[in-house]
Amino acid sequence: MKYETYNHQLMAFEEIIRLLTQDFGPAIILAKDPHAVPPAIRVPSRHISEICQMLHEHKKTYFDYLACITALDNGPEANTLELIYNLYSIPYDLQLMLKVLVIRDKPGDPLPEVPSVSHVWRGANWYEREAYDLVGISFTEHPDLRRILLPSDWEGHPLRKDYTVQQQYHGIETTY
Repeated sequence: MKYETYNHQLMAFEEIIRLLTQDFGPAIILAKDPHAVPPAIRVPSRHISEICQMLHEHKKTYFDYLACITALDNGPEANTLELIYNLYSIPYDLQLMLKVLVIRDKPGDPLPEVPSVSHVWRGANWYEREAYDLVGISFTEHPDLRRILLPSDWEGHPLRKDYTVQQQYHGIETTY
C-alpha cells in the first residue's frame, strides 16, 4: 500500500511541476526533490504567495490545508534562512513541501522579507508570526506581524545560529 501511495504522490508531483511551469514559467521551479517525503519544490521567495494561491485554488490540486510553516537558519556560513511550507490536499490526499531560501540580513540591515500567505490560509498568520519572532524573517502584507512567543521588546531572534542571549531582561538575569 505504501508503494502505491508513493507512486500516486510522484505522479501528482510531476503534474504539479507541469502546472507551476505552465503558470509561472520554467524559471520558477529552481529545484525539485521527488524522493523527499513529501515531495519538495524550491521556489523563489518573491513568488511564494502567488504559487500558494494557485495551488490552493486550482481544481487539480486544491491544497486546502497548510499543515505548518517551518523557519530555520542554515547558519552564517551558508548565509541563508529557509522557510518550509507543508501543504496538504484533503480531497486528493496529496502532500507537498515548498521550500524558500532567503539571504540572511547583516547586523543593522532590515530583516529579509517574504510575501505573506495568510490571505490564502488563515493559519499562516500564526506560523509567519512565529518565524518572524524566532528566526527573524519578515512577511510583507501580513495583517498583524508582531512577536508571538517573546515580549515585544526582546532583542534578536533566538533560533538564529549566531544568536547571543541577552544578559538581562528588565533587570531579570536571563543566563544561568
